[in-house]
Amino acid sequence: MKASTPPPPPAAPSCTAVPFDSTAQLMTEISTQLSDRLGRAGLRGLPPRPAAVPDGPRPGRAPDGPRPFPRAAAAREAPPLVAVAHGSRDPAALRTVTALLERIRRLRPGLVVRLGHIELNAPLLPDTLARLSGPAVAVPLLLARGHHTGHDIPAALAGAPHLAALLARPLGPHPLLAEALHARLEEAGARRPSAVVLAAAGSRAPESAADTARTARLLSERLGGVPVLPAYASAPPEGGPPGTPLSVRAALRDLAARGHHRPALASCFTAPGRFAAQCAAAAPGPAAAPLGDHPALARLVLHRYDQARADDQARAARGGCDHDAAGAATVAV
Repeated sequence: MKASTPPPPPAAPSCTAVPFDSTAQLMTEISTQLSDRLGRAGLRGLPPRPAAVPDGPRPGRAPDGPRPFPRAAAAREAPPLVAVAHGSRDPAALRTVTALLERIRRLRPGLVVRLGHIELNAPLLPDTLARLSGPAVAVPLLLARGHHTGHDIPAALAGAPHLAALLARPLGPHPLLAEALHARLEEAGARRPSAVVLAAAGSRAPESAADTARTARLLSERLGGVPVLPAYASAPPEGGPPGTPLSVRAALRDLAARGHHRPALASCFTAPGRFAAQCAAAAPGPAAAPLGDHPALARLVLHRYDQARADDQARAARGGCDHDAAGAATVAV
């Protein structure tokens, strides 16, 4: 025998509270209000994306560095990749870097890829960062550690406290970089060079020379043991005391003394510019073009992006501090 259903209570005026005459009605109202509030709140502590980037640090956030990288957002959606180029007055440099970024986008459709320059070209890195919000991964399009990766780029990230930014490692040294260098040598006609000068920009930072020397060894191994001598556009042209980094001309003299009078020149530069042109002009033999949009370089950029995210997740799993976004990796492999 069915129990009779009591008639519903009369509707209350909109300006008065509705009395709850059952536990079910009470739970329904609680669920409705809770869902409404959760819909307006950021997921797992991540604040909603602002309509515009604030002029200063947000309340409760340290003004001297980026926010911690949000794990939930990183797992849910790939953060933008900010490619950080050096910049050059050579108009071919911007065209070359743009072509590299287009190749990266084709390799990973859907990934947001942005460009920022350290100097000389627009957009400058701080301007690019100002247009972003939430998480991001900055990947230097630089081939060794140095002042830019250790100071300039971290300073730009610290100046964007509205971002939760990671800094990836520079592109070199890495076997993919050696692959791209080898391919450019072959394109220049140096299929079986007797020796190679690896021309790089150079830096006063000792880790820069260590990285370039490692790249020279990787290229030598790829060439079957051919001597590869690292040299630097910023080094004194006529050399200096023992231990002074070699200039391209000094490296050429060194190889000539060993019987290599027409060594090939490998251009350890991402894009054309003054240093790359200066080094190529000094070469007595085949001179390779800068790496540009070579497919191996595009894959290497994505590898560094993925590596920065994986390193960050590993630190979090170990219980390490994740506020040091700049420490996401400046040690090369």
